[in-house]
Amino acid sequence: MSQQTAESVLVYADYVCPFCYLGYESLDQYQAERDEPVETDWHPFDLRSRERRPDGTIDDSVDNGKDEEYYEQAKQNVERLAEEYGVEMAEPLLKDVDSYDAQRVAYRIREQYPDKFQQFHRSVFDALWEENRDIGDEDVLRELVDDADIPTEVVADALADEETTEQLEAAFESAQKERITGVPTFVYGSHAARGAVPPEQLRRLVEGN
Repeated sequence: MSQQTAESVLVYADYVCPFCYLGYESLDQYQAERDEPVETDWHPFDLRSRERRPDGTIDDSVDNGKDEEYYEQAKQNVERLAEEYGVEMAEPLLKDVDSYDAQRVAYRIREQYPDKFQQFHRSVFDALWEENRDIGDEDVLRELVDDADIPTEVVADALADEETTEQLEAAFESAQKERITGVPTFVYGSHAARGAVPPEQLRRLVEGN
């Protein structure tokens, strides 16, 4: 995992989290207000771990402790924030999409093509939440990789590479050890903000005022 610098915001996020998509939108709006952009560093998080079968498919029958009332409230919160931040989302919630392969590819790209990582990283969020594309599909991932001007073979390489998988799993475990229980979580120095917080809260996090 790339190391957070003293001047970077560490963002714990999972592509399947709509609040992470909205959190990045808030971060964009905060960045637009700054004279100089603040650096960001993504830290993977696995929201689907308890629901993933050994073959990689998602088991919808697993009790994740979230009932219909929870999802209805989450949907309303997503729609409210989307309106507040001025973004249009194809769907407010998606419960049957897995990001595991997308995260493996993203992890590999960050290591091999760091200058092109952010473009790919953000395009995965956009593909899922703006275009309702299945980011677990290898063809979709290859298209996003190609759009970022990265050799498309990186997808197959990442998905076949045991070391990349082990590094990603280690990153997931690291998040647990840091007691990150939800995403997005923004960390700057010794302070953190959890959720798709507004730009002014990110300003206070980074600038302390």
